Amino acid sequence: MRIGMIGLGKLGLPVALAINSRGHAVFGFDVNPDVKTYLDQRAIPFREEGIEPLLASHTVMWCDSIESLLAQDCDIVFVAIQTPHQPEFEGDNILPDERADFDYTALKKAIKAVNRAVESHDVDPVVAVISTCLPGTFKREIDPLVTEFEYAYTPQFIAMGTVIHDYLSPEFNLIGTKNADAARTLSQFYETINDAPPLVTDITTAEGIKVSYNTWITAKTVIANAWGEMSEKLGMNFDDLHLAWDLADQRIVSSRYMRAGMSDGGGCHPRDNIALSWLAERIGMSHNIWEDLMEAREDYEMWHCEVAIDASVKNKLPIVLLGRAFKPETDIETGSPAMLMANVFRTVGVQFLHANDLDYLPPAVYFIATKNDRYADYAFPPGSVVLDPFGFIADRDGVEVVRIGRKR
Repeated sequence: MRIGMIGLGKLGLPVALAINSRGHAVFGFDVNPDVKTYLDQRAIPFREEGIEPLLASHTVMWCDSIESLLAQDCDIVFVAIQTPHQPEFEGDNILPDERADFDYTALKKAIKAVNRAVESHDVDPVVAVISTCLPGTFKREIDPLVTEFEYAYTPQFIAMGTVIHDYLSPEFNLIGTKNADAARTLSQFYETINDAPPLVTDITTAEGIKVSYNTWITAKTVIANAWGEMSEKLGMNFDDLHLAWDLADQRIVSSRYMRAGMSDGGGCHPRDNIALSWLAERIGMSHNIWEDLMEAREDYEMWHCEVAIDASVKNKLPIVLLGRAFKPETDIETGSPAMLMANVFRTVGVQFLHANDLDYLPPAVYFIATKNDRYADYAFPPGSVVLDPFGFIADRDGVEVVRIGRKR
């Protein structure tokens, strides 16, 4: 098939390369002209697992505009335009009092351009948006803009840092549309990408499936972290709790995202829950569980700060926060619980050092905020305290290692 990709950012570019690796002709456009350089030089300035071999062999063709991309007579045009939240709603800052929807300005601008281009070139692609939208967004924001093409909503269940693997090996392929031909075209396309089953539904339901998926991950990590805190305070062994959950794979849930550590993060989960908390207020929900989840998430990282402060005062040592990204597979700091901890420290006026790596390790209270494997081999100096919410730092002479929530 001939596939267009409008938006070649940290989602769109890996997806375009993955599609291209399956033998499809791919045409791409992005408002950022640097992306053409990435394609030409076959190198990117951010981390993404498995992208190097796809860059080395890609045949993605750059288009200078949406107009020129639509002129390529594509069968499907995917739209991967960002729908950002304001920085205060990304989950790496303390929650403000107000709430807001995502910003659909760039997405709407792209849809308008696609509508004009489809009309002028007399082409008939299926236009499939993969950007995250709250339920009801298409009815309110997108439907009024479309007169010339059939469209669908087919969001991806990926995580930054593992986009390519997640795209090529999903649990299912979600297709939201009101057009049977569009559903058929997308189903046939996904058959060339992976072996996962299609789930075809209406667009509003598809919007709900996407963000509900993310909120389940947040809910699981919040519950796991609550039990991690209770384990620490009551002397339970959290690892045995997790083992029990792992064995109870029929009546409870799978144990993924249920290992106590840091809160979930990234550019999707916190912001989706924060946006849904706004939507819940807007539609008059009887209880705003999404607000609870975000407040619980924030309270948990505040507790981590208290643990570090108490250790610092008790041992008369400075605090070092190790790790900035929201998980070890990426360098993305958006929505990072490590950054949230840093902002809590700043808010309460606590001095600390925050780094991914240190050339010199002074005696200090080291809080492991990102589970980078290299920290397991750090030569922490004698007299230091290492606070490890993940439970992966081994004991060592002269250093107090506190694996939070695990029996000592």
